[in-house]
Amino acid sequence: MPPRVLALHAHPDDAEYLCAGTLALLKQRGCAITILTMTPGDNGSDVMPAEEIARVRRREARDAAAVLGAECGCLEFRDFRVFVDDDARERVTEAVRRARPDIVITHPPVDYMCDHEATSHLVRDACFTAPAPNYDTRRIDPAPPLARIPHLYYVDAVDAIDLFGHPQPAQFVVDVTSAFDVKGRMWNCHESQRAWLKRQHGMDDFQGALERWSASRGAVVGAKYGEGFRQHLGHPYPQDNRLLEILS
Repeated sequence: MPPRVLALHAHPDDAEYLCAGTLALLKQRGCAITILTMTPGDNGSDVMPAEEIARVRRREARDAAAVLGAECGCLEFRDFRVFVDDDARERVTEAVRRARPDIVITHPPVDYMCDHEATSHLVRDACFTAPAPNYDTRRIDPAPPLARIPHLYYVDAVDAIDLFGHPQPAQFVVDVTSAFDVKGRMWNCHESQRAWLKRQHGMDDFQGALERWSASRGAVVGAKYGEGFRQHLGHPYPQDNRLLEILS
């Protein structure tokens, strides 16, 4: 069976900005890719009401996943309302069990906003609880437990800085130059975010921001474009670097 990869992030466009090039390379090597978001991005507009922009962003997420030939879905939390509690842990564990991943990619534990950090914590917990047969997700038709804890990786924090603006170095950088066209096409599916990112994040050049960020990470390894990662190596998570093994 080809390896299965789950990218589980907070919002539509997070995976596209931070790891879509790596996902494209994994897809080229035969991996099955699933992209899930915690929320539908319902706060990502100052002109559309929440449910309207959520519908738009679900469609954009599907379009982006289609560029890659990936499965996609949303766990239907709401923006700024992703919390680490029992219900959320059960929902995320169920999602991980249904995706059956060998590799999981998510946000780093320290990032610029609450949804990213809560998602990171919940995904880490879910990787640990998903193989535990007595952990009941209390769903009507629950997925069976995983056979083992999957390999867990964190993407870069946005701008690769912590809450105080200090650099967060990557453990390793993947050269995504050959997949950057796919990454760009996926990113550009999120058309609704152009105005919002300019207003809320000060990003006035949608495509240029992606190119500059990817180039800054690529420069670390002498590549035109790159994406940075850290692997979760705490007890008892897998210690071999499965992601790099597949890509090498």
